[in-house]
Amino acid sequence: MTDSPIKTHREGAILQVTLDRPKANAIDLQTSRLMGEVFASFRDDPDLRVAIITGGGEKFFCPGWDLKAAADGDAVDGDYGVGGFGGMQEMRDLNKPIIAAVNGIACGGGLELALSADMILAADHATFALPEIRSGTVADAASVKLPKRIPYHIAMELLLTGRWFDVGEAKAWGLINEIVPGDQLLDRAWELARLLASGPPLVYAAIKEIVRDAEDSKFQDTMNRITKRQLPTVDRLYASEDQMEGARAFAEKRDPVWKGK
Repeated sequence: MTDSPIKTHREGAILQVTLDRPKANAIDLQTSRLMGEVFASFRDDPDLRVAIITGGGEKFFCPGWDLKAAADGDAVDGDYGVGGFGGMQEMRDLNKPIIAAVNGIACGGGLELALSADMILAADHATFALPEIRSGTVADAASVKLPKRIPYHIAMELLLTGRWFDVGEAKAWGLINEIVPGDQLLDRAWELARLLASGPPLVYAAIKEIVRDAEDSKFQDTMNRITKRQLPTVDRLYASEDQMEGARAFAEKRDPVWKGK
């Protein structure tokens, strides 16, 4: 996708998705729809196991919604495409690991985009905010997710004030996994992606579905669905060749060979 605001690079089982829309990598409706198409293809490709999402350049990861496009007629409640805003946060059955490599400013919907990933690496110069309050709107996805990720009172402070915070504070609250020197960010993201790509894809899928199910369920209800094989990814895992391969590899004291089936 050389002429698109969404650049992709595929290497083996890993897909890097770069939001590259100068000057700030803001997302309008067309860009959001393109991102949805990319992540739907990633989800549905059996040969892809891990994705990295990052921004073009060194200053911006993503500032979220393109307010200039909105002023020109893009409706804030328009058609964001499959997967909702940014293509990830409402994508059904996206059961593969995604790493956000936050290379700069991540605010508003850009921070929500990062929150949609499973792991977040951030450059040491990255900064964050949820400034929607200042423009008279709501950070809707962050209002749902943030109080579940960090202490309630801190989440509410960030949502209600819109203040900026740096990577040190983000790491202290457990919002990001690692702080990485900017020039090493993508190398570290690929290192982590290769580690994940070498792991058992059916187990990853089951983990992600279980975590999603548990968000809105009582502990025992989710456990019952697991043991009764009512979650599709768990049912597939328990009937898979990979499940047997893991046991055999352990017994034979060798590394397992995961086939994803």
